[in-house]
Amino acid sequence: MTIEFAADAGPADILALLVHDGEVFKGPAATVDAAAGGALARALSSSRFTGGARSTLSVLAAPGVAAGHVLLTGAGAADKFDDLALETAAGQAYQAVKTSGGAVLAIDLSHLGPSQAARAGFAIQLAAYRFDRYLTRQKPEKLPSVKTVRIVTGDVEAARAAYAPMQAVAEAVHFARDLVAEPANVLYPAEFARRVKALEPLGLKVEILGEAEMDKLGMRLLLGVGQGSVRESQLAVMRWDGGTAGEAPLAFVGKGVCFDTGGISIKPAQGMEDMIWDMGGAAAVAGLMHALAGRKAKVNAVGVLGLVENMPDGNAQRPGDIVVSMSGQTVEVINTDAEGRLVLGDALWYTQERFKPKFMVDLATLTGAMIISLGLDYAGLFSNSDELADNILAASSKVGENVWRMPMPAQYDKIMDSKQADMRNSAGRDGGSITAALFLQRFTNGVPWAHLDIAPTAWVKDSQRPTVPDGAVGWGVRLLDRMVQDAYED
Repeated sequence: MTIEFAADAGPADILALLVHDGEVFKGPAATVDAAAGGALARALSSSRFTGGARSTLSVLAAPGVAAGHVLLTGAGAADKFDDLALETAAGQAYQAVKTSGGAVLAIDLSHLGPSQAARAGFAIQLAAYRFDRYLTRQKPEKLPSVKTVRIVTGDVEAARAAYAPMQAVAEAVHFARDLVAEPANVLYPAEFARRVKALEPLGLKVEILGEAEMDKLGMRLLLGVGQGSVRESQLAVMRWDGGTAGEAPLAFVGKGVCFDTGGISIKPAQGMEDMIWDMGGAAAVAGLMHALAGRKAKVNAVGVLGLVENMPDGNAQRPGDIVVSMSGQTVEVINTDAEGRLVLGDALWYTQERFKPKFMVDLATLTGAMIISLGLDYAGLFSNSDELADNILAASSKVGENVWRMPMPAQYDKIMDSKQADMRNSAGRDGGSITAALFLQRFTNGVPWAHLDIAPTAWVKDSQRPTVPDGAVGWGVRLLDRMVQDAYED
Protein backbone atom coordinates (compact mmCIF):
# COMPACT_ATOMS: atom_id res chain seq x y z
CA MET A 1 0.00 0.00 0.00
CA THR A 2 1.35 3.41 -1.05
CA ILE A 3 0.01 6.56 0.61
CA GLU A 4 0.48 9.77 -1.40
CA PHE A 5 -0.33 13.38 -0.63
CA ALA A 6 -1.13 15.65 -3.58
CA ALA A 7 -2.66 19.00 -4.42
CA ASP A 8 -5.25 17.37 -6.73
CA ALA A 9 -6.80 13.99 -7.32
CA GLY A 10 -4.92 13.42 -10.56
CA PRO A 11 -5.64 10.22 -12.48
CA ALA A 12 -7.56 7.93 -10.17
CA ASP A 13 -9.94 5.01 -10.59
CA ILE A 14 -12.04 5.98 -7.56
CA LEU A 15 -12.66 9.39 -6.03
CA ALA A 16 -13.93 9.40 -2.43
CA LEU A 17 -15.74 12.42 -0.99
CA LEU A 18 -16.88 13.00 2.59
CA VAL A 19 -20.56 13.72 3.28
CA HIS A 20 -21.84 14.63 6.76
CA ASP A 21 -25.00 13.12 8.13
CA GLY A 22 -28.13 14.94 6.90
CA GLU A 23 -26.23 17.79 5.23
CA VAL A 24 -26.26 18.97 1.65
CA PHE A 25 -23.01 18.73 -0.27
CA LYS A 26 -20.24 21.04 0.96
CA GLY A 27 -16.58 21.51 0.13
CA PRO A 28 -15.10 19.11 -2.46
CA ALA A 29 -18.35 17.14 -2.72
CA ALA A 30 -20.21 20.29 -3.77
CA THR A 31 -17.52 21.12 -6.34
CA VAL A 32 -17.59 17.66 -7.87
CA ASP A 33 -21.39 17.58 -7.92
CA ALA A 34 -21.46 20.90 -9.77
CA ALA A 35 -18.97 19.57 -12.33
CA ALA A 36 -21.13 16.46 -12.73
CA GLY A 37 -24.28 18.50 -13.40
CA GLY A 38 -25.92 17.43 -10.15
CA ALA A 39 -25.43 13.71 -10.77
CA LEU A 40 -24.28 13.08 -7.20
CA ALA A 41 -27.28 14.87 -5.73
CA ARG A 42 -29.63 12.85 -7.95
CA ALA A 43 -27.96 9.61 -6.83
CA LEU A 44 -28.28 10.73 -3.23
CA SER A 45 -31.98 11.55 -3.56
CA SER A 46 -32.79 8.09 -4.86
CA SER A 47 -30.94 6.22 -2.13
CA ARG A 48 -31.09 5.71 1.61
CA PHE A 49 -27.61 7.10 2.09
CA THR A 50 -27.63 10.02 4.56
CA GLY A 51 -23.95 10.45 5.36
CA GLY A 52 -24.04 8.39 8.54
CA ALA A 53 -20.80 6.95 9.84
CA ARG A 54 -19.65 3.68 8.22
CA SER A 55 -21.93 4.16 5.21
CA THR A 56 -21.03 4.66 1.56
CA LEU A 57 -22.80 5.28 -1.75
CA SER A 58 -21.20 4.45 -5.08
CA VAL A 59 -21.86 6.58 -8.14
CA LEU A 60 -20.50 5.11 -11.36
CA ALA A 61 -19.45 7.06 -14.43
CA ALA A 62 -20.59 10.46 -13.18
CA PRO A 63 -20.42 12.95 -16.09
CA GLY A 64 -17.66 15.55 -15.84
CA VAL A 65 -15.64 13.47 -13.36
CA ALA A 66 -12.37 11.92 -14.48
CA ALA A 67 -12.60 9.01 -12.05
CA GLY A 68 -14.88 6.20 -13.20
CA HIS A 69 -16.25 5.70 -9.71
CA VAL A 70 -17.23 8.33 -7.13
CA LEU A 71 -17.62 7.06 -3.58
CA LEU A 72 -19.72 9.19 -1.24
CA THR A 73 -18.44 8.35 2.23
CA GLY A 74 -20.44 8.98 5.38
CA ALA A 75 -18.58 11.16 7.88
CA GLY A 76 -21.26 11.21 10.56
CA ALA A 77 -22.57 14.31 12.29
CA ALA A 78 -20.55 17.44 11.48
CA ASP A 79 -20.53 18.61 15.09
CA LYS A 80 -19.00 15.29 16.20
CA PHE A 81 -16.42 15.03 13.44
CA ASP A 82 -13.14 14.52 15.30
CA ASP A 83 -9.96 12.60 14.49
CA LEU A 84 -11.55 9.25 15.31
CA ALA A 85 -14.54 10.00 13.08
CA LEU A 86 -12.12 10.92 10.30
CA GLU A 87 -10.26 7.64 10.80
CA THR A 88 -13.54 5.74 10.55
CA ALA A 89 -14.54 7.54 7.34
CA ALA A 90 -11.17 7.07 5.67
CA GLY A 91 -10.97 3.43 6.70
CA GLN A 92 -14.51 2.80 5.50
CA ALA A 93 -13.76 4.39 2.12
CA TYR A 94 -10.87 1.98 1.66
CA GLN A 95 -12.84 -1.06 2.84
CA ALA A 96 -15.71 -0.23 0.46
CA VAL A 97 -13.55 -0.31 -2.68
CA LYS A 98 -10.48 -2.37 -1.80
CA THR A 99 -11.54 -5.28 -4.05
CA SER A 100 -13.38 -3.16 -6.65
CA GLY A 101 -10.77 -3.67 -9.36
CA GLY A 102 -9.55 -0.09 -9.18
CA ALA A 103 -5.88 0.42 -8.37
CA VAL A 104 -5.84 4.10 -7.35
CA LEU A 105 -8.14 5.59 -4.73
CA ALA A 106 -8.14 9.38 -4.31
CA ILE A 107 -9.71 10.96 -1.24
CA ASP A 108 -10.33 14.69 -1.51
CA LEU A 109 -9.70 16.26 1.90
CA SER A 110 -8.65 19.65 0.57
CA HIS A 111 -11.20 21.30 2.88
CA LEU A 112 -9.43 19.88 5.95
CA GLY A 113 -6.04 20.65 7.47
CA PRO A 114 -2.81 18.79 6.66
CA SER A 115 -2.77 16.99 10.01
CA GLN A 116 -6.22 15.59 9.23
CA ALA A 117 -5.02 14.49 5.81
CA ALA A 118 -2.16 12.70 7.53
CA ARG A 119 -4.58 11.07 9.97
CA ALA A 120 -6.61 9.74 7.04
CA GLY A 121 -3.48 8.18 5.57
CA PHE A 122 -2.71 6.60 8.92
CA ALA A 123 -6.22 5.15 9.13
CA ILE A 124 -5.95 3.64 5.68
CA GLN A 125 -2.63 2.01 6.55
CA LEU A 126 -4.33 0.36 9.52
CA ALA A 127 -7.37 -0.61 7.44
CA ALA A 128 -5.23 -2.20 4.73
CA TYR A 129 -3.59 -4.72 7.09
CA ARG A 130 -4.01 -8.38 6.13
CA PHE A 131 -2.57 -11.52 7.67
CA ASP A 132 -2.80 -13.93 4.77
CA ARG A 133 0.61 -15.57 4.56
CA TYR A 134 -0.84 -19.04 5.01
CA LEU A 135 -3.68 -18.68 2.48
CA THR A 136 -2.51 -20.44 -0.68
CA ARG A 137 -5.77 -20.66 -2.67
CA GLN A 138 -7.15 -17.13 -2.62
CA LYS A 139 -9.25 -16.14 -5.60
CA PRO A 140 -7.81 -13.14 -7.45
CA GLU A 141 -11.09 -11.23 -7.25
CA LYS A 142 -10.98 -11.49 -3.44
CA LEU A 143 -7.57 -9.86 -3.19
CA PRO A 144 -7.26 -6.08 -2.67
CA SER A 145 -6.87 -4.22 -5.95
CA VAL A 146 -6.23 -0.77 -4.47
CA LYS A 147 -2.47 -0.29 -4.36
CA THR A 148 -2.24 3.50 -4.09
CA VAL A 149 -4.25 5.93 -2.00
CA ARG A 150 -3.82 9.58 -2.95
CA ILE A 151 -4.99 12.08 -0.36
CA VAL A 152 -5.75 15.55 -1.66
CA THR A 153 -4.68 18.31 0.69
CA GLY A 154 -4.03 22.03 0.53
CA ASP A 155 -0.57 21.69 2.10
CA VAL A 156 1.25 18.68 0.73
CA GLU A 157 4.54 19.15 2.57
CA ALA A 158 2.88 19.71 5.94
CA ALA A 159 0.75 16.60 5.44
CA ARG A 160 3.82 14.52 4.59
CA ALA A 161 5.62 15.80 7.68
CA ALA A 162 2.65 15.04 9.91
CA TYR A 163 2.26 11.59 8.38
CA ALA A 164 5.85 10.41 8.96
CA PRO A 165 5.51 9.66 12.70
CA MET A 166 2.01 8.27 12.16
CA GLN A 167 3.40 5.90 9.54
CA ALA A 168 5.95 4.67 12.07
CA VAL A 169 3.14 3.92 14.52
CA ALA A 170 1.10 2.14 11.83
CA GLU A 171 4.10 -0.06 10.99
CA ALA A 172 4.47 -0.85 14.68
CA VAL A 173 0.80 -1.84 14.95
CA HIS A 174 1.27 -4.10 11.93
CA PHE A 175 4.31 -5.67 13.63
CA ALA A 176 2.29 -6.35 16.79
CA ARG A 177 -0.62 -7.76 14.78
CA ASP A 178 1.71 -10.14 12.96
CA LEU A 179 3.09 -11.42 16.26
CA VAL A 180 -0.37 -12.03 17.70
CA ALA A 181 -1.66 -13.70 14.54
CA GLU A 182 1.19 -16.19 14.08
CA PRO A 183 0.44 -19.79 15.05
CA ALA A 184 2.32 -21.20 17.99
CA ASN A 185 4.28 -23.71 15.91
CA VAL A 186 5.83 -20.72 14.14
CA LEU A 187 6.01 -18.16 16.96
CA TYR A 188 7.45 -19.76 20.08
CA PRO A 189 9.58 -17.93 22.69
CA ALA A 190 12.90 -18.08 20.85
CA GLU A 191 11.32 -16.99 17.55
CA PHE A 192 9.51 -14.14 19.27
CA ALA A 193 12.84 -13.07 20.76
CA ARG A 194 14.52 -13.30 17.34
CA ARG A 195 11.92 -11.02 15.77
CA VAL A 196 12.38 -8.50 18.55
CA LYS A 197 16.15 -8.65 18.17
CA ALA A 198 15.70 -7.90 14.46
CA LEU A 199 14.35 -4.45 15.40
CA GLU A 200 17.78 -3.21 16.47
CA PRO A 201 18.37 -1.33 13.18
CA LEU A 202 15.64 1.08 14.35
CA GLY A 203 17.98 2.15 17.15
CA LEU A 204 16.70 -0.18 19.86
CA LYS A 205 19.04 -2.08 22.14
CA VAL A 206 17.78 -5.62 22.62
CA GLU A 207 19.04 -8.16 25.13
CA ILE A 208 17.78 -11.74 25.31
CA LEU A 209 18.06 -13.76 28.52
CA GLY A 210 17.75 -17.52 28.35
CA GLU A 211 16.82 -19.97 31.07
CA ALA A 212 20.33 -20.18 32.53
CA GLU A 213 20.49 -16.40 32.98
CA MET A 214 17.01 -16.25 34.47
CA ASP A 215 17.80 -19.11 36.85
CA LYS A 216 20.82 -17.17 38.18
CA LEU A 217 18.49 -14.21 38.79
CA GLY A 218 16.06 -16.42 40.70
CA MET A 219 13.16 -15.99 38.23
CA ARG A 220 11.57 -19.30 39.16
CA LEU A 221 7.98 -18.10 38.81
CA LEU A 222 8.54 -17.46 35.11
CA LEU A 223 10.67 -20.56 34.63
CA GLY A 224 8.12 -22.72 36.43
CA VAL A 225 5.46 -21.85 33.85
CA GLY A 226 7.69 -22.93 30.98
CA GLN A 227 9.23 -26.05 32.50
CA GLY A 228 6.73 -28.37 30.85
CA SER A 229 7.62 -27.19 27.34
CA VAL A 230 10.41 -28.37 25.08
CA ARG A 231 10.72 -24.71 24.00
CA GLU A 232 13.12 -22.68 26.13
CA SER A 233 11.65 -19.68 27.93
CA GLN A 234 13.12 -16.26 27.16
CA LEU A 235 13.18 -12.78 28.62
CA ALA A 236 13.51 -10.03 26.00
CA VAL A 237 14.67 -6.61 27.17
CA MET A 238 14.20 -3.73 24.72
CA ARG A 239 15.65 -0.28 25.37
CA TRP A 240 15.05 3.03 23.62
CA ASP A 241 17.28 5.88 24.79
CA GLY A 242 15.72 8.90 23.13
CA GLY A 243 15.52 11.15 26.17
CA THR A 244 17.96 12.81 28.51
CA ALA A 245 20.98 10.64 29.30
CA GLY A 246 20.70 9.07 32.72
CA GLU A 247 17.04 9.94 33.18
CA ALA A 248 14.89 7.15 34.62
CA PRO A 249 13.04 5.28 31.87
CA LEU A 250 9.38 4.57 31.37
CA ALA A 251 8.87 0.82 31.70
CA PHE A 252 6.45 -1.50 29.94
CA VAL A 253 6.14 -5.21 30.71
CA GLY A 254 4.32 -7.76 28.59
CA LYS A 255 2.95 -11.24 29.20
CA GLY A 256 4.19 -13.42 26.36
CA VAL A 257 2.65 -16.88 26.76
CA CYS A 258 3.14 -18.02 23.18
CA PHE A 259 0.70 -20.85 23.72
CA ASP A 260 -1.36 -21.66 26.80
CA THR A 261 -2.78 -25.13 27.25
CA GLY A 262 -3.39 -24.38 30.92
CA GLY A 263 -0.61 -26.81 31.84
CA ILE A 264 -1.57 -29.62 34.20
CA SER A 265 -4.79 -27.66 34.91
CA ILE A 266 -5.54 -28.13 31.24
CA LYS A 267 -8.11 -26.04 29.40
CA PRO A 268 -11.09 -27.55 27.56
CA ALA A 269 -10.30 -28.48 23.96
CA GLN A 270 -13.01 -26.22 22.53
CA GLY A 271 -11.54 -22.83 21.83
CA MET A 272 -8.00 -23.71 22.89
CA GLU A 273 -6.77 -22.71 19.44
CA ASP A 274 -7.43 -19.12 20.48
CA MET A 275 -4.54 -19.36 22.90
CA ILE A 276 -2.08 -18.45 20.15
CA TRP A 277 -2.85 -14.86 21.17
CA ASP A 278 -2.06 -15.27 24.86
CA MET A 279 1.12 -13.32 24.11
CA GLY A 280 -0.85 -10.21 23.10
CA GLY A 281 0.58 -8.18 25.98
CA ALA A 282 4.16 -8.87 24.96
CA ALA A 283 3.26 -8.10 21.34
CA ALA A 284 1.83 -4.75 22.41
CA VAL A 285 4.98 -3.86 24.33
CA ALA A 286 7.17 -4.92 21.39
CA GLY A 287 4.98 -2.85 19.06
CA LEU A 288 5.19 0.14 21.38
CA MET A 289 8.99 0.00 21.46
CA HIS A 290 8.93 -0.31 17.65
CA ALA A 291 6.78 2.82 17.49
CA LEU A 292 8.91 4.86 19.89
CA ALA A 293 12.06 4.01 17.97
CA GLY A 294 10.41 4.45 14.59
CA ARG A 295 9.25 7.99 15.30
CA LYS A 296 12.36 8.83 17.41
CA ALA A 297 10.42 9.61 20.56
CA LYS A 298 12.17 11.93 23.00
CA VAL A 299 12.00 9.60 25.98
CA ASN A 300 13.93 6.81 27.60
CA ALA A 301 11.88 3.63 27.65
CA VAL A 302 12.35 -0.03 28.39
CA GLY A 303 10.19 -2.96 27.35
CA VAL A 304 10.46 -6.32 29.13
CA LEU A 305 8.80 -9.39 27.61
CA GLY A 306 8.34 -12.64 29.51
CA LEU A 307 8.16 -15.33 26.81
CA VAL A 308 7.07 -18.87 27.67
CA GLU A 309 4.90 -21.79 26.62
CA ASN A 310 2.55 -23.34 29.17
CA MET A 311 2.42 -27.03 28.31
CA PRO A 312 1.47 -30.27 30.12
CA ASP A 313 4.36 -32.67 30.48
CA GLY A 314 5.97 -35.04 32.97
CA ASN A 315 8.18 -32.12 33.96
CA ALA A 316 5.37 -29.55 34.08
CA GLN A 317 4.60 -27.48 37.15
CA ARG A 318 1.97 -29.08 39.38
CA PRO A 319 -0.90 -27.65 41.42
CA GLY A 320 0.35 -27.53 44.98
CA ASP A 321 3.94 -26.65 44.06
CA ILE A 322 5.51 -23.81 46.06
CA VAL A 323 7.89 -21.63 44.10
CA VAL A 324 10.33 -18.92 45.20
CA SER A 325 10.08 -15.75 43.11
CA MET A 326 12.91 -13.39 42.17
CA SER A 327 11.60 -11.06 44.87
CA GLY A 328 12.08 -13.78 47.49
CA GLN A 329 8.33 -14.08 48.06
CA THR A 330 6.94 -17.61 47.84
CA VAL A 331 3.91 -18.60 45.78
CA GLU A 332 1.71 -21.66 46.13
CA VAL A 333 0.53 -22.74 42.69
CA ILE A 334 -3.17 -23.50 42.99
CA ASN A 335 -3.97 -23.53 39.29
CA THR A 336 -1.35 -23.85 36.56
CA ASP A 337 -3.73 -22.05 34.21
CA ALA A 338 -3.22 -18.88 36.28
CA GLU A 339 0.23 -18.67 34.72
CA GLY A 340 0.38 -15.17 33.29
CA ARG A 341 0.62 -13.55 36.71
CA LEU A 342 3.58 -15.81 37.53
CA VAL A 343 5.40 -14.68 34.39
CA LEU A 344 4.65 -11.05 35.13
CA GLY A 345 5.54 -11.32 38.82
CA ASP A 346 9.17 -12.03 38.04
CA ALA A 347 9.26 -9.71 35.03
CA LEU A 348 7.90 -6.77 37.06
CA TRP A 349 10.35 -7.34 39.91
CA TYR A 350 13.27 -7.60 37.46
CA THR A 351 12.18 -4.39 35.74
CA GLN A 352 11.89 -2.26 38.87
CA GLU A 353 15.08 -3.65 40.40
CA ARG A 354 17.28 -3.23 37.34
CA PHE A 355 15.94 -0.05 35.75
CA LYS A 356 14.48 2.00 38.63
CA PRO A 357 11.78 3.33 36.26
CA LYS A 358 9.46 6.33 36.64
CA PHE A 359 6.57 3.90 36.39
CA MET A 360 5.68 0.45 35.09
CA VAL A 361 2.74 -0.50 32.88
CA ASP A 362 2.10 -4.17 32.25
CA LEU A 363 -0.18 -5.57 29.57
CA ALA A 364 -1.57 -9.08 29.64
CA THR A 365 -4.38 -11.23 28.32
CA LEU A 366 -4.69 -12.18 31.95
CA THR A 367 -8.22 -13.24 32.87
CA GLY A 368 -11.37 -14.48 31.20
CA ALA A 369 -13.16 -12.76 34.07
CA MET A 370 -12.26 -9.43 32.46
CA ILE A 371 -14.40 -10.36 29.46
CA ILE A 372 -17.30 -11.21 31.76
CA SER A 373 -16.88 -7.86 33.52
CA LEU A 374 -16.43 -5.52 30.56
CA GLY A 375 -17.43 -7.34 27.39
CA LEU A 376 -15.25 -7.14 24.31
CA ASP A 377 -14.75 -3.39 23.82
CA TYR A 378 -12.92 -2.39 27.01
CA ALA A 379 -9.69 -3.44 28.67
CA GLY A 380 -9.49 -3.33 32.44
CA LEU A 381 -7.19 -0.76 34.06
CA PHE A 382 -5.83 -1.32 37.57
CA SER A 383 -3.36 1.09 39.13
CA ASN A 384 -1.75 2.27 42.34
CA SER A 385 -1.24 5.74 40.79
CA ASP A 386 -4.05 8.16 39.94
CA GLU A 387 -1.69 10.24 37.80
CA LEU A 388 -0.61 7.28 35.69
CA ALA A 389 -4.17 5.96 35.40
CA ASP A 390 -5.44 9.39 34.33
CA ASN A 391 -2.76 9.64 31.65
CA ILE A 392 -3.78 6.25 30.26
CA LEU A 393 -7.46 7.19 30.30
CA ALA A 394 -6.77 10.50 28.51
CA ALA A 395 -4.85 8.73 25.75
CA SER A 396 -7.56 6.09 25.47
CA SER A 397 -10.20 8.62 24.50
CA LYS A 398 -7.97 9.98 21.72
CA VAL A 399 -7.14 6.72 19.98
CA GLY A 400 -10.32 4.71 20.50
CA GLU A 401 -8.72 1.91 22.54
CA ASN A 402 -11.15 1.82 25.44
CA VAL A 403 -10.17 1.20 29.04
CA TRP A 404 -12.18 1.17 32.25
CA ARG A 405 -10.58 1.70 35.62
CA MET A 406 -11.31 -1.10 38.06
CA PRO A 407 -11.15 -1.10 41.88
CA MET A 408 -8.35 -2.65 43.93
CA PRO A 409 -9.87 -2.93 47.43
CA ALA A 410 -7.42 -3.77 50.18
CA GLN A 411 -9.73 -6.37 51.68
CA TYR A 412 -9.51 -8.39 48.45
CA ASP A 413 -5.73 -8.51 48.73
CA LYS A 414 -5.99 -10.77 51.76
CA ILE A 415 -7.79 -13.34 49.62
CA MET A 416 -4.49 -14.04 47.85
CA ASP A 417 -2.77 -15.12 51.09
CA SER A 418 -1.83 -18.78 51.36
CA LYS A 419 -1.51 -20.97 54.46
CA GLN A 420 1.43 -22.75 52.88
CA ALA A 421 3.34 -19.83 51.32
CA ASP A 422 3.35 -16.05 51.17
CA MET A 423 0.59 -16.07 48.59
CA ARG A 424 -1.30 -18.28 46.18
CA ASN A 425 -1.63 -17.70 42.45
CA SER A 426 -5.41 -18.15 42.26
CA ALA A 427 -8.29 -17.39 44.60
CA GLY A 428 -11.12 -18.71 42.46
CA ARG A 429 -13.67 -17.03 40.23
CA ASP A 430 -15.04 -14.29 42.47
CA GLY A 431 -13.44 -10.99 41.51
CA GLY A 432 -10.88 -12.95 39.51
CA SER A 433 -9.54 -9.99 37.54
CA ILE A 434 -9.17 -7.91 40.71
CA THR A 435 -7.37 -10.57 42.71
CA ALA A 436 -5.05 -11.20 39.75
CA ALA A 437 -4.15 -7.50 39.68
CA LEU A 438 -3.59 -7.49 43.45
CA PHE A 439 -1.25 -10.45 43.03
CA LEU A 440 0.79 -8.44 40.51
CA GLN A 441 0.89 -5.42 42.80
CA ARG A 442 2.89 -7.49 45.29
CA PHE A 443 5.78 -7.46 42.80
CA THR A 444 5.86 -3.72 42.07
CA ASN A 445 7.79 -2.73 45.22
CA GLY A 446 5.86 0.54 45.51
CA VAL A 447 6.77 1.82 42.03
CA PRO A 448 3.91 3.70 40.30
CA TRP A 449 2.26 0.98 38.25
CA ALA A 450 -0.69 0.20 36.04
CA HIS A 451 -1.97 -3.15 34.85
CA LEU A 452 -3.96 -3.45 31.64
CA ASP A 453 -5.93 -6.69 31.35
CA ILE A 454 -6.40 -6.88 27.58
CA ALA A 455 -8.09 -10.28 27.43
CA PRO A 456 -11.24 -8.64 25.96
CA THR A 457 -9.45 -6.56 23.32
CA ALA A 458 -6.35 -8.35 21.97
CA TRP A 459 -8.33 -10.38 19.41
CA VAL A 460 -11.62 -9.65 17.68
CA LYS A 461 -13.77 -12.12 15.75
CA ASP A 462 -16.26 -9.70 14.20
CA SER A 463 -14.73 -6.26 14.01
CA GLN A 464 -17.07 -3.29 13.72
CA ARG A 465 -14.26 -0.81 13.03
CA PRO A 466 -12.89 -0.36 9.50
CA THR A 467 -9.35 0.26 10.79
CA VAL A 468 -9.31 -2.94 12.86
CA PRO A 469 -9.29 -6.32 11.12
CA ASP A 470 -10.84 -9.51 12.34
CA GLY A 471 -8.20 -11.35 14.34
CA ALA A 472 -5.16 -9.67 15.84
CA VAL A 473 -5.78 -6.07 16.90
CA GLY A 474 -2.34 -4.92 18.06
CA TRP A 475 -4.25 -3.36 20.93
CA GLY A 476 -2.22 -1.14 23.23
CA VAL A 477 0.41 0.10 20.80
CA ARG A 478 -1.51 3.25 19.89
CA LEU A 479 -2.78 3.78 23.42
CA LEU A 480 0.60 3.76 25.10
CA ASP A 481 2.38 5.59 22.29
CA ARG A 482 -0.15 8.40 22.62
CA MET A 483 0.18 8.40 26.40
CA VAL A 484 3.96 8.71 26.11
CA GLN A 485 3.65 11.46 23.49
CA ASP A 486 1.14 13.52 25.43
CA ALA A 487 2.35 13.10 29.01
CA TYR A 488 6.03 12.23 29.04
CA GLU A 489 7.90 13.48 25.98
CA ASP A 490 9.83 16.73 26.17
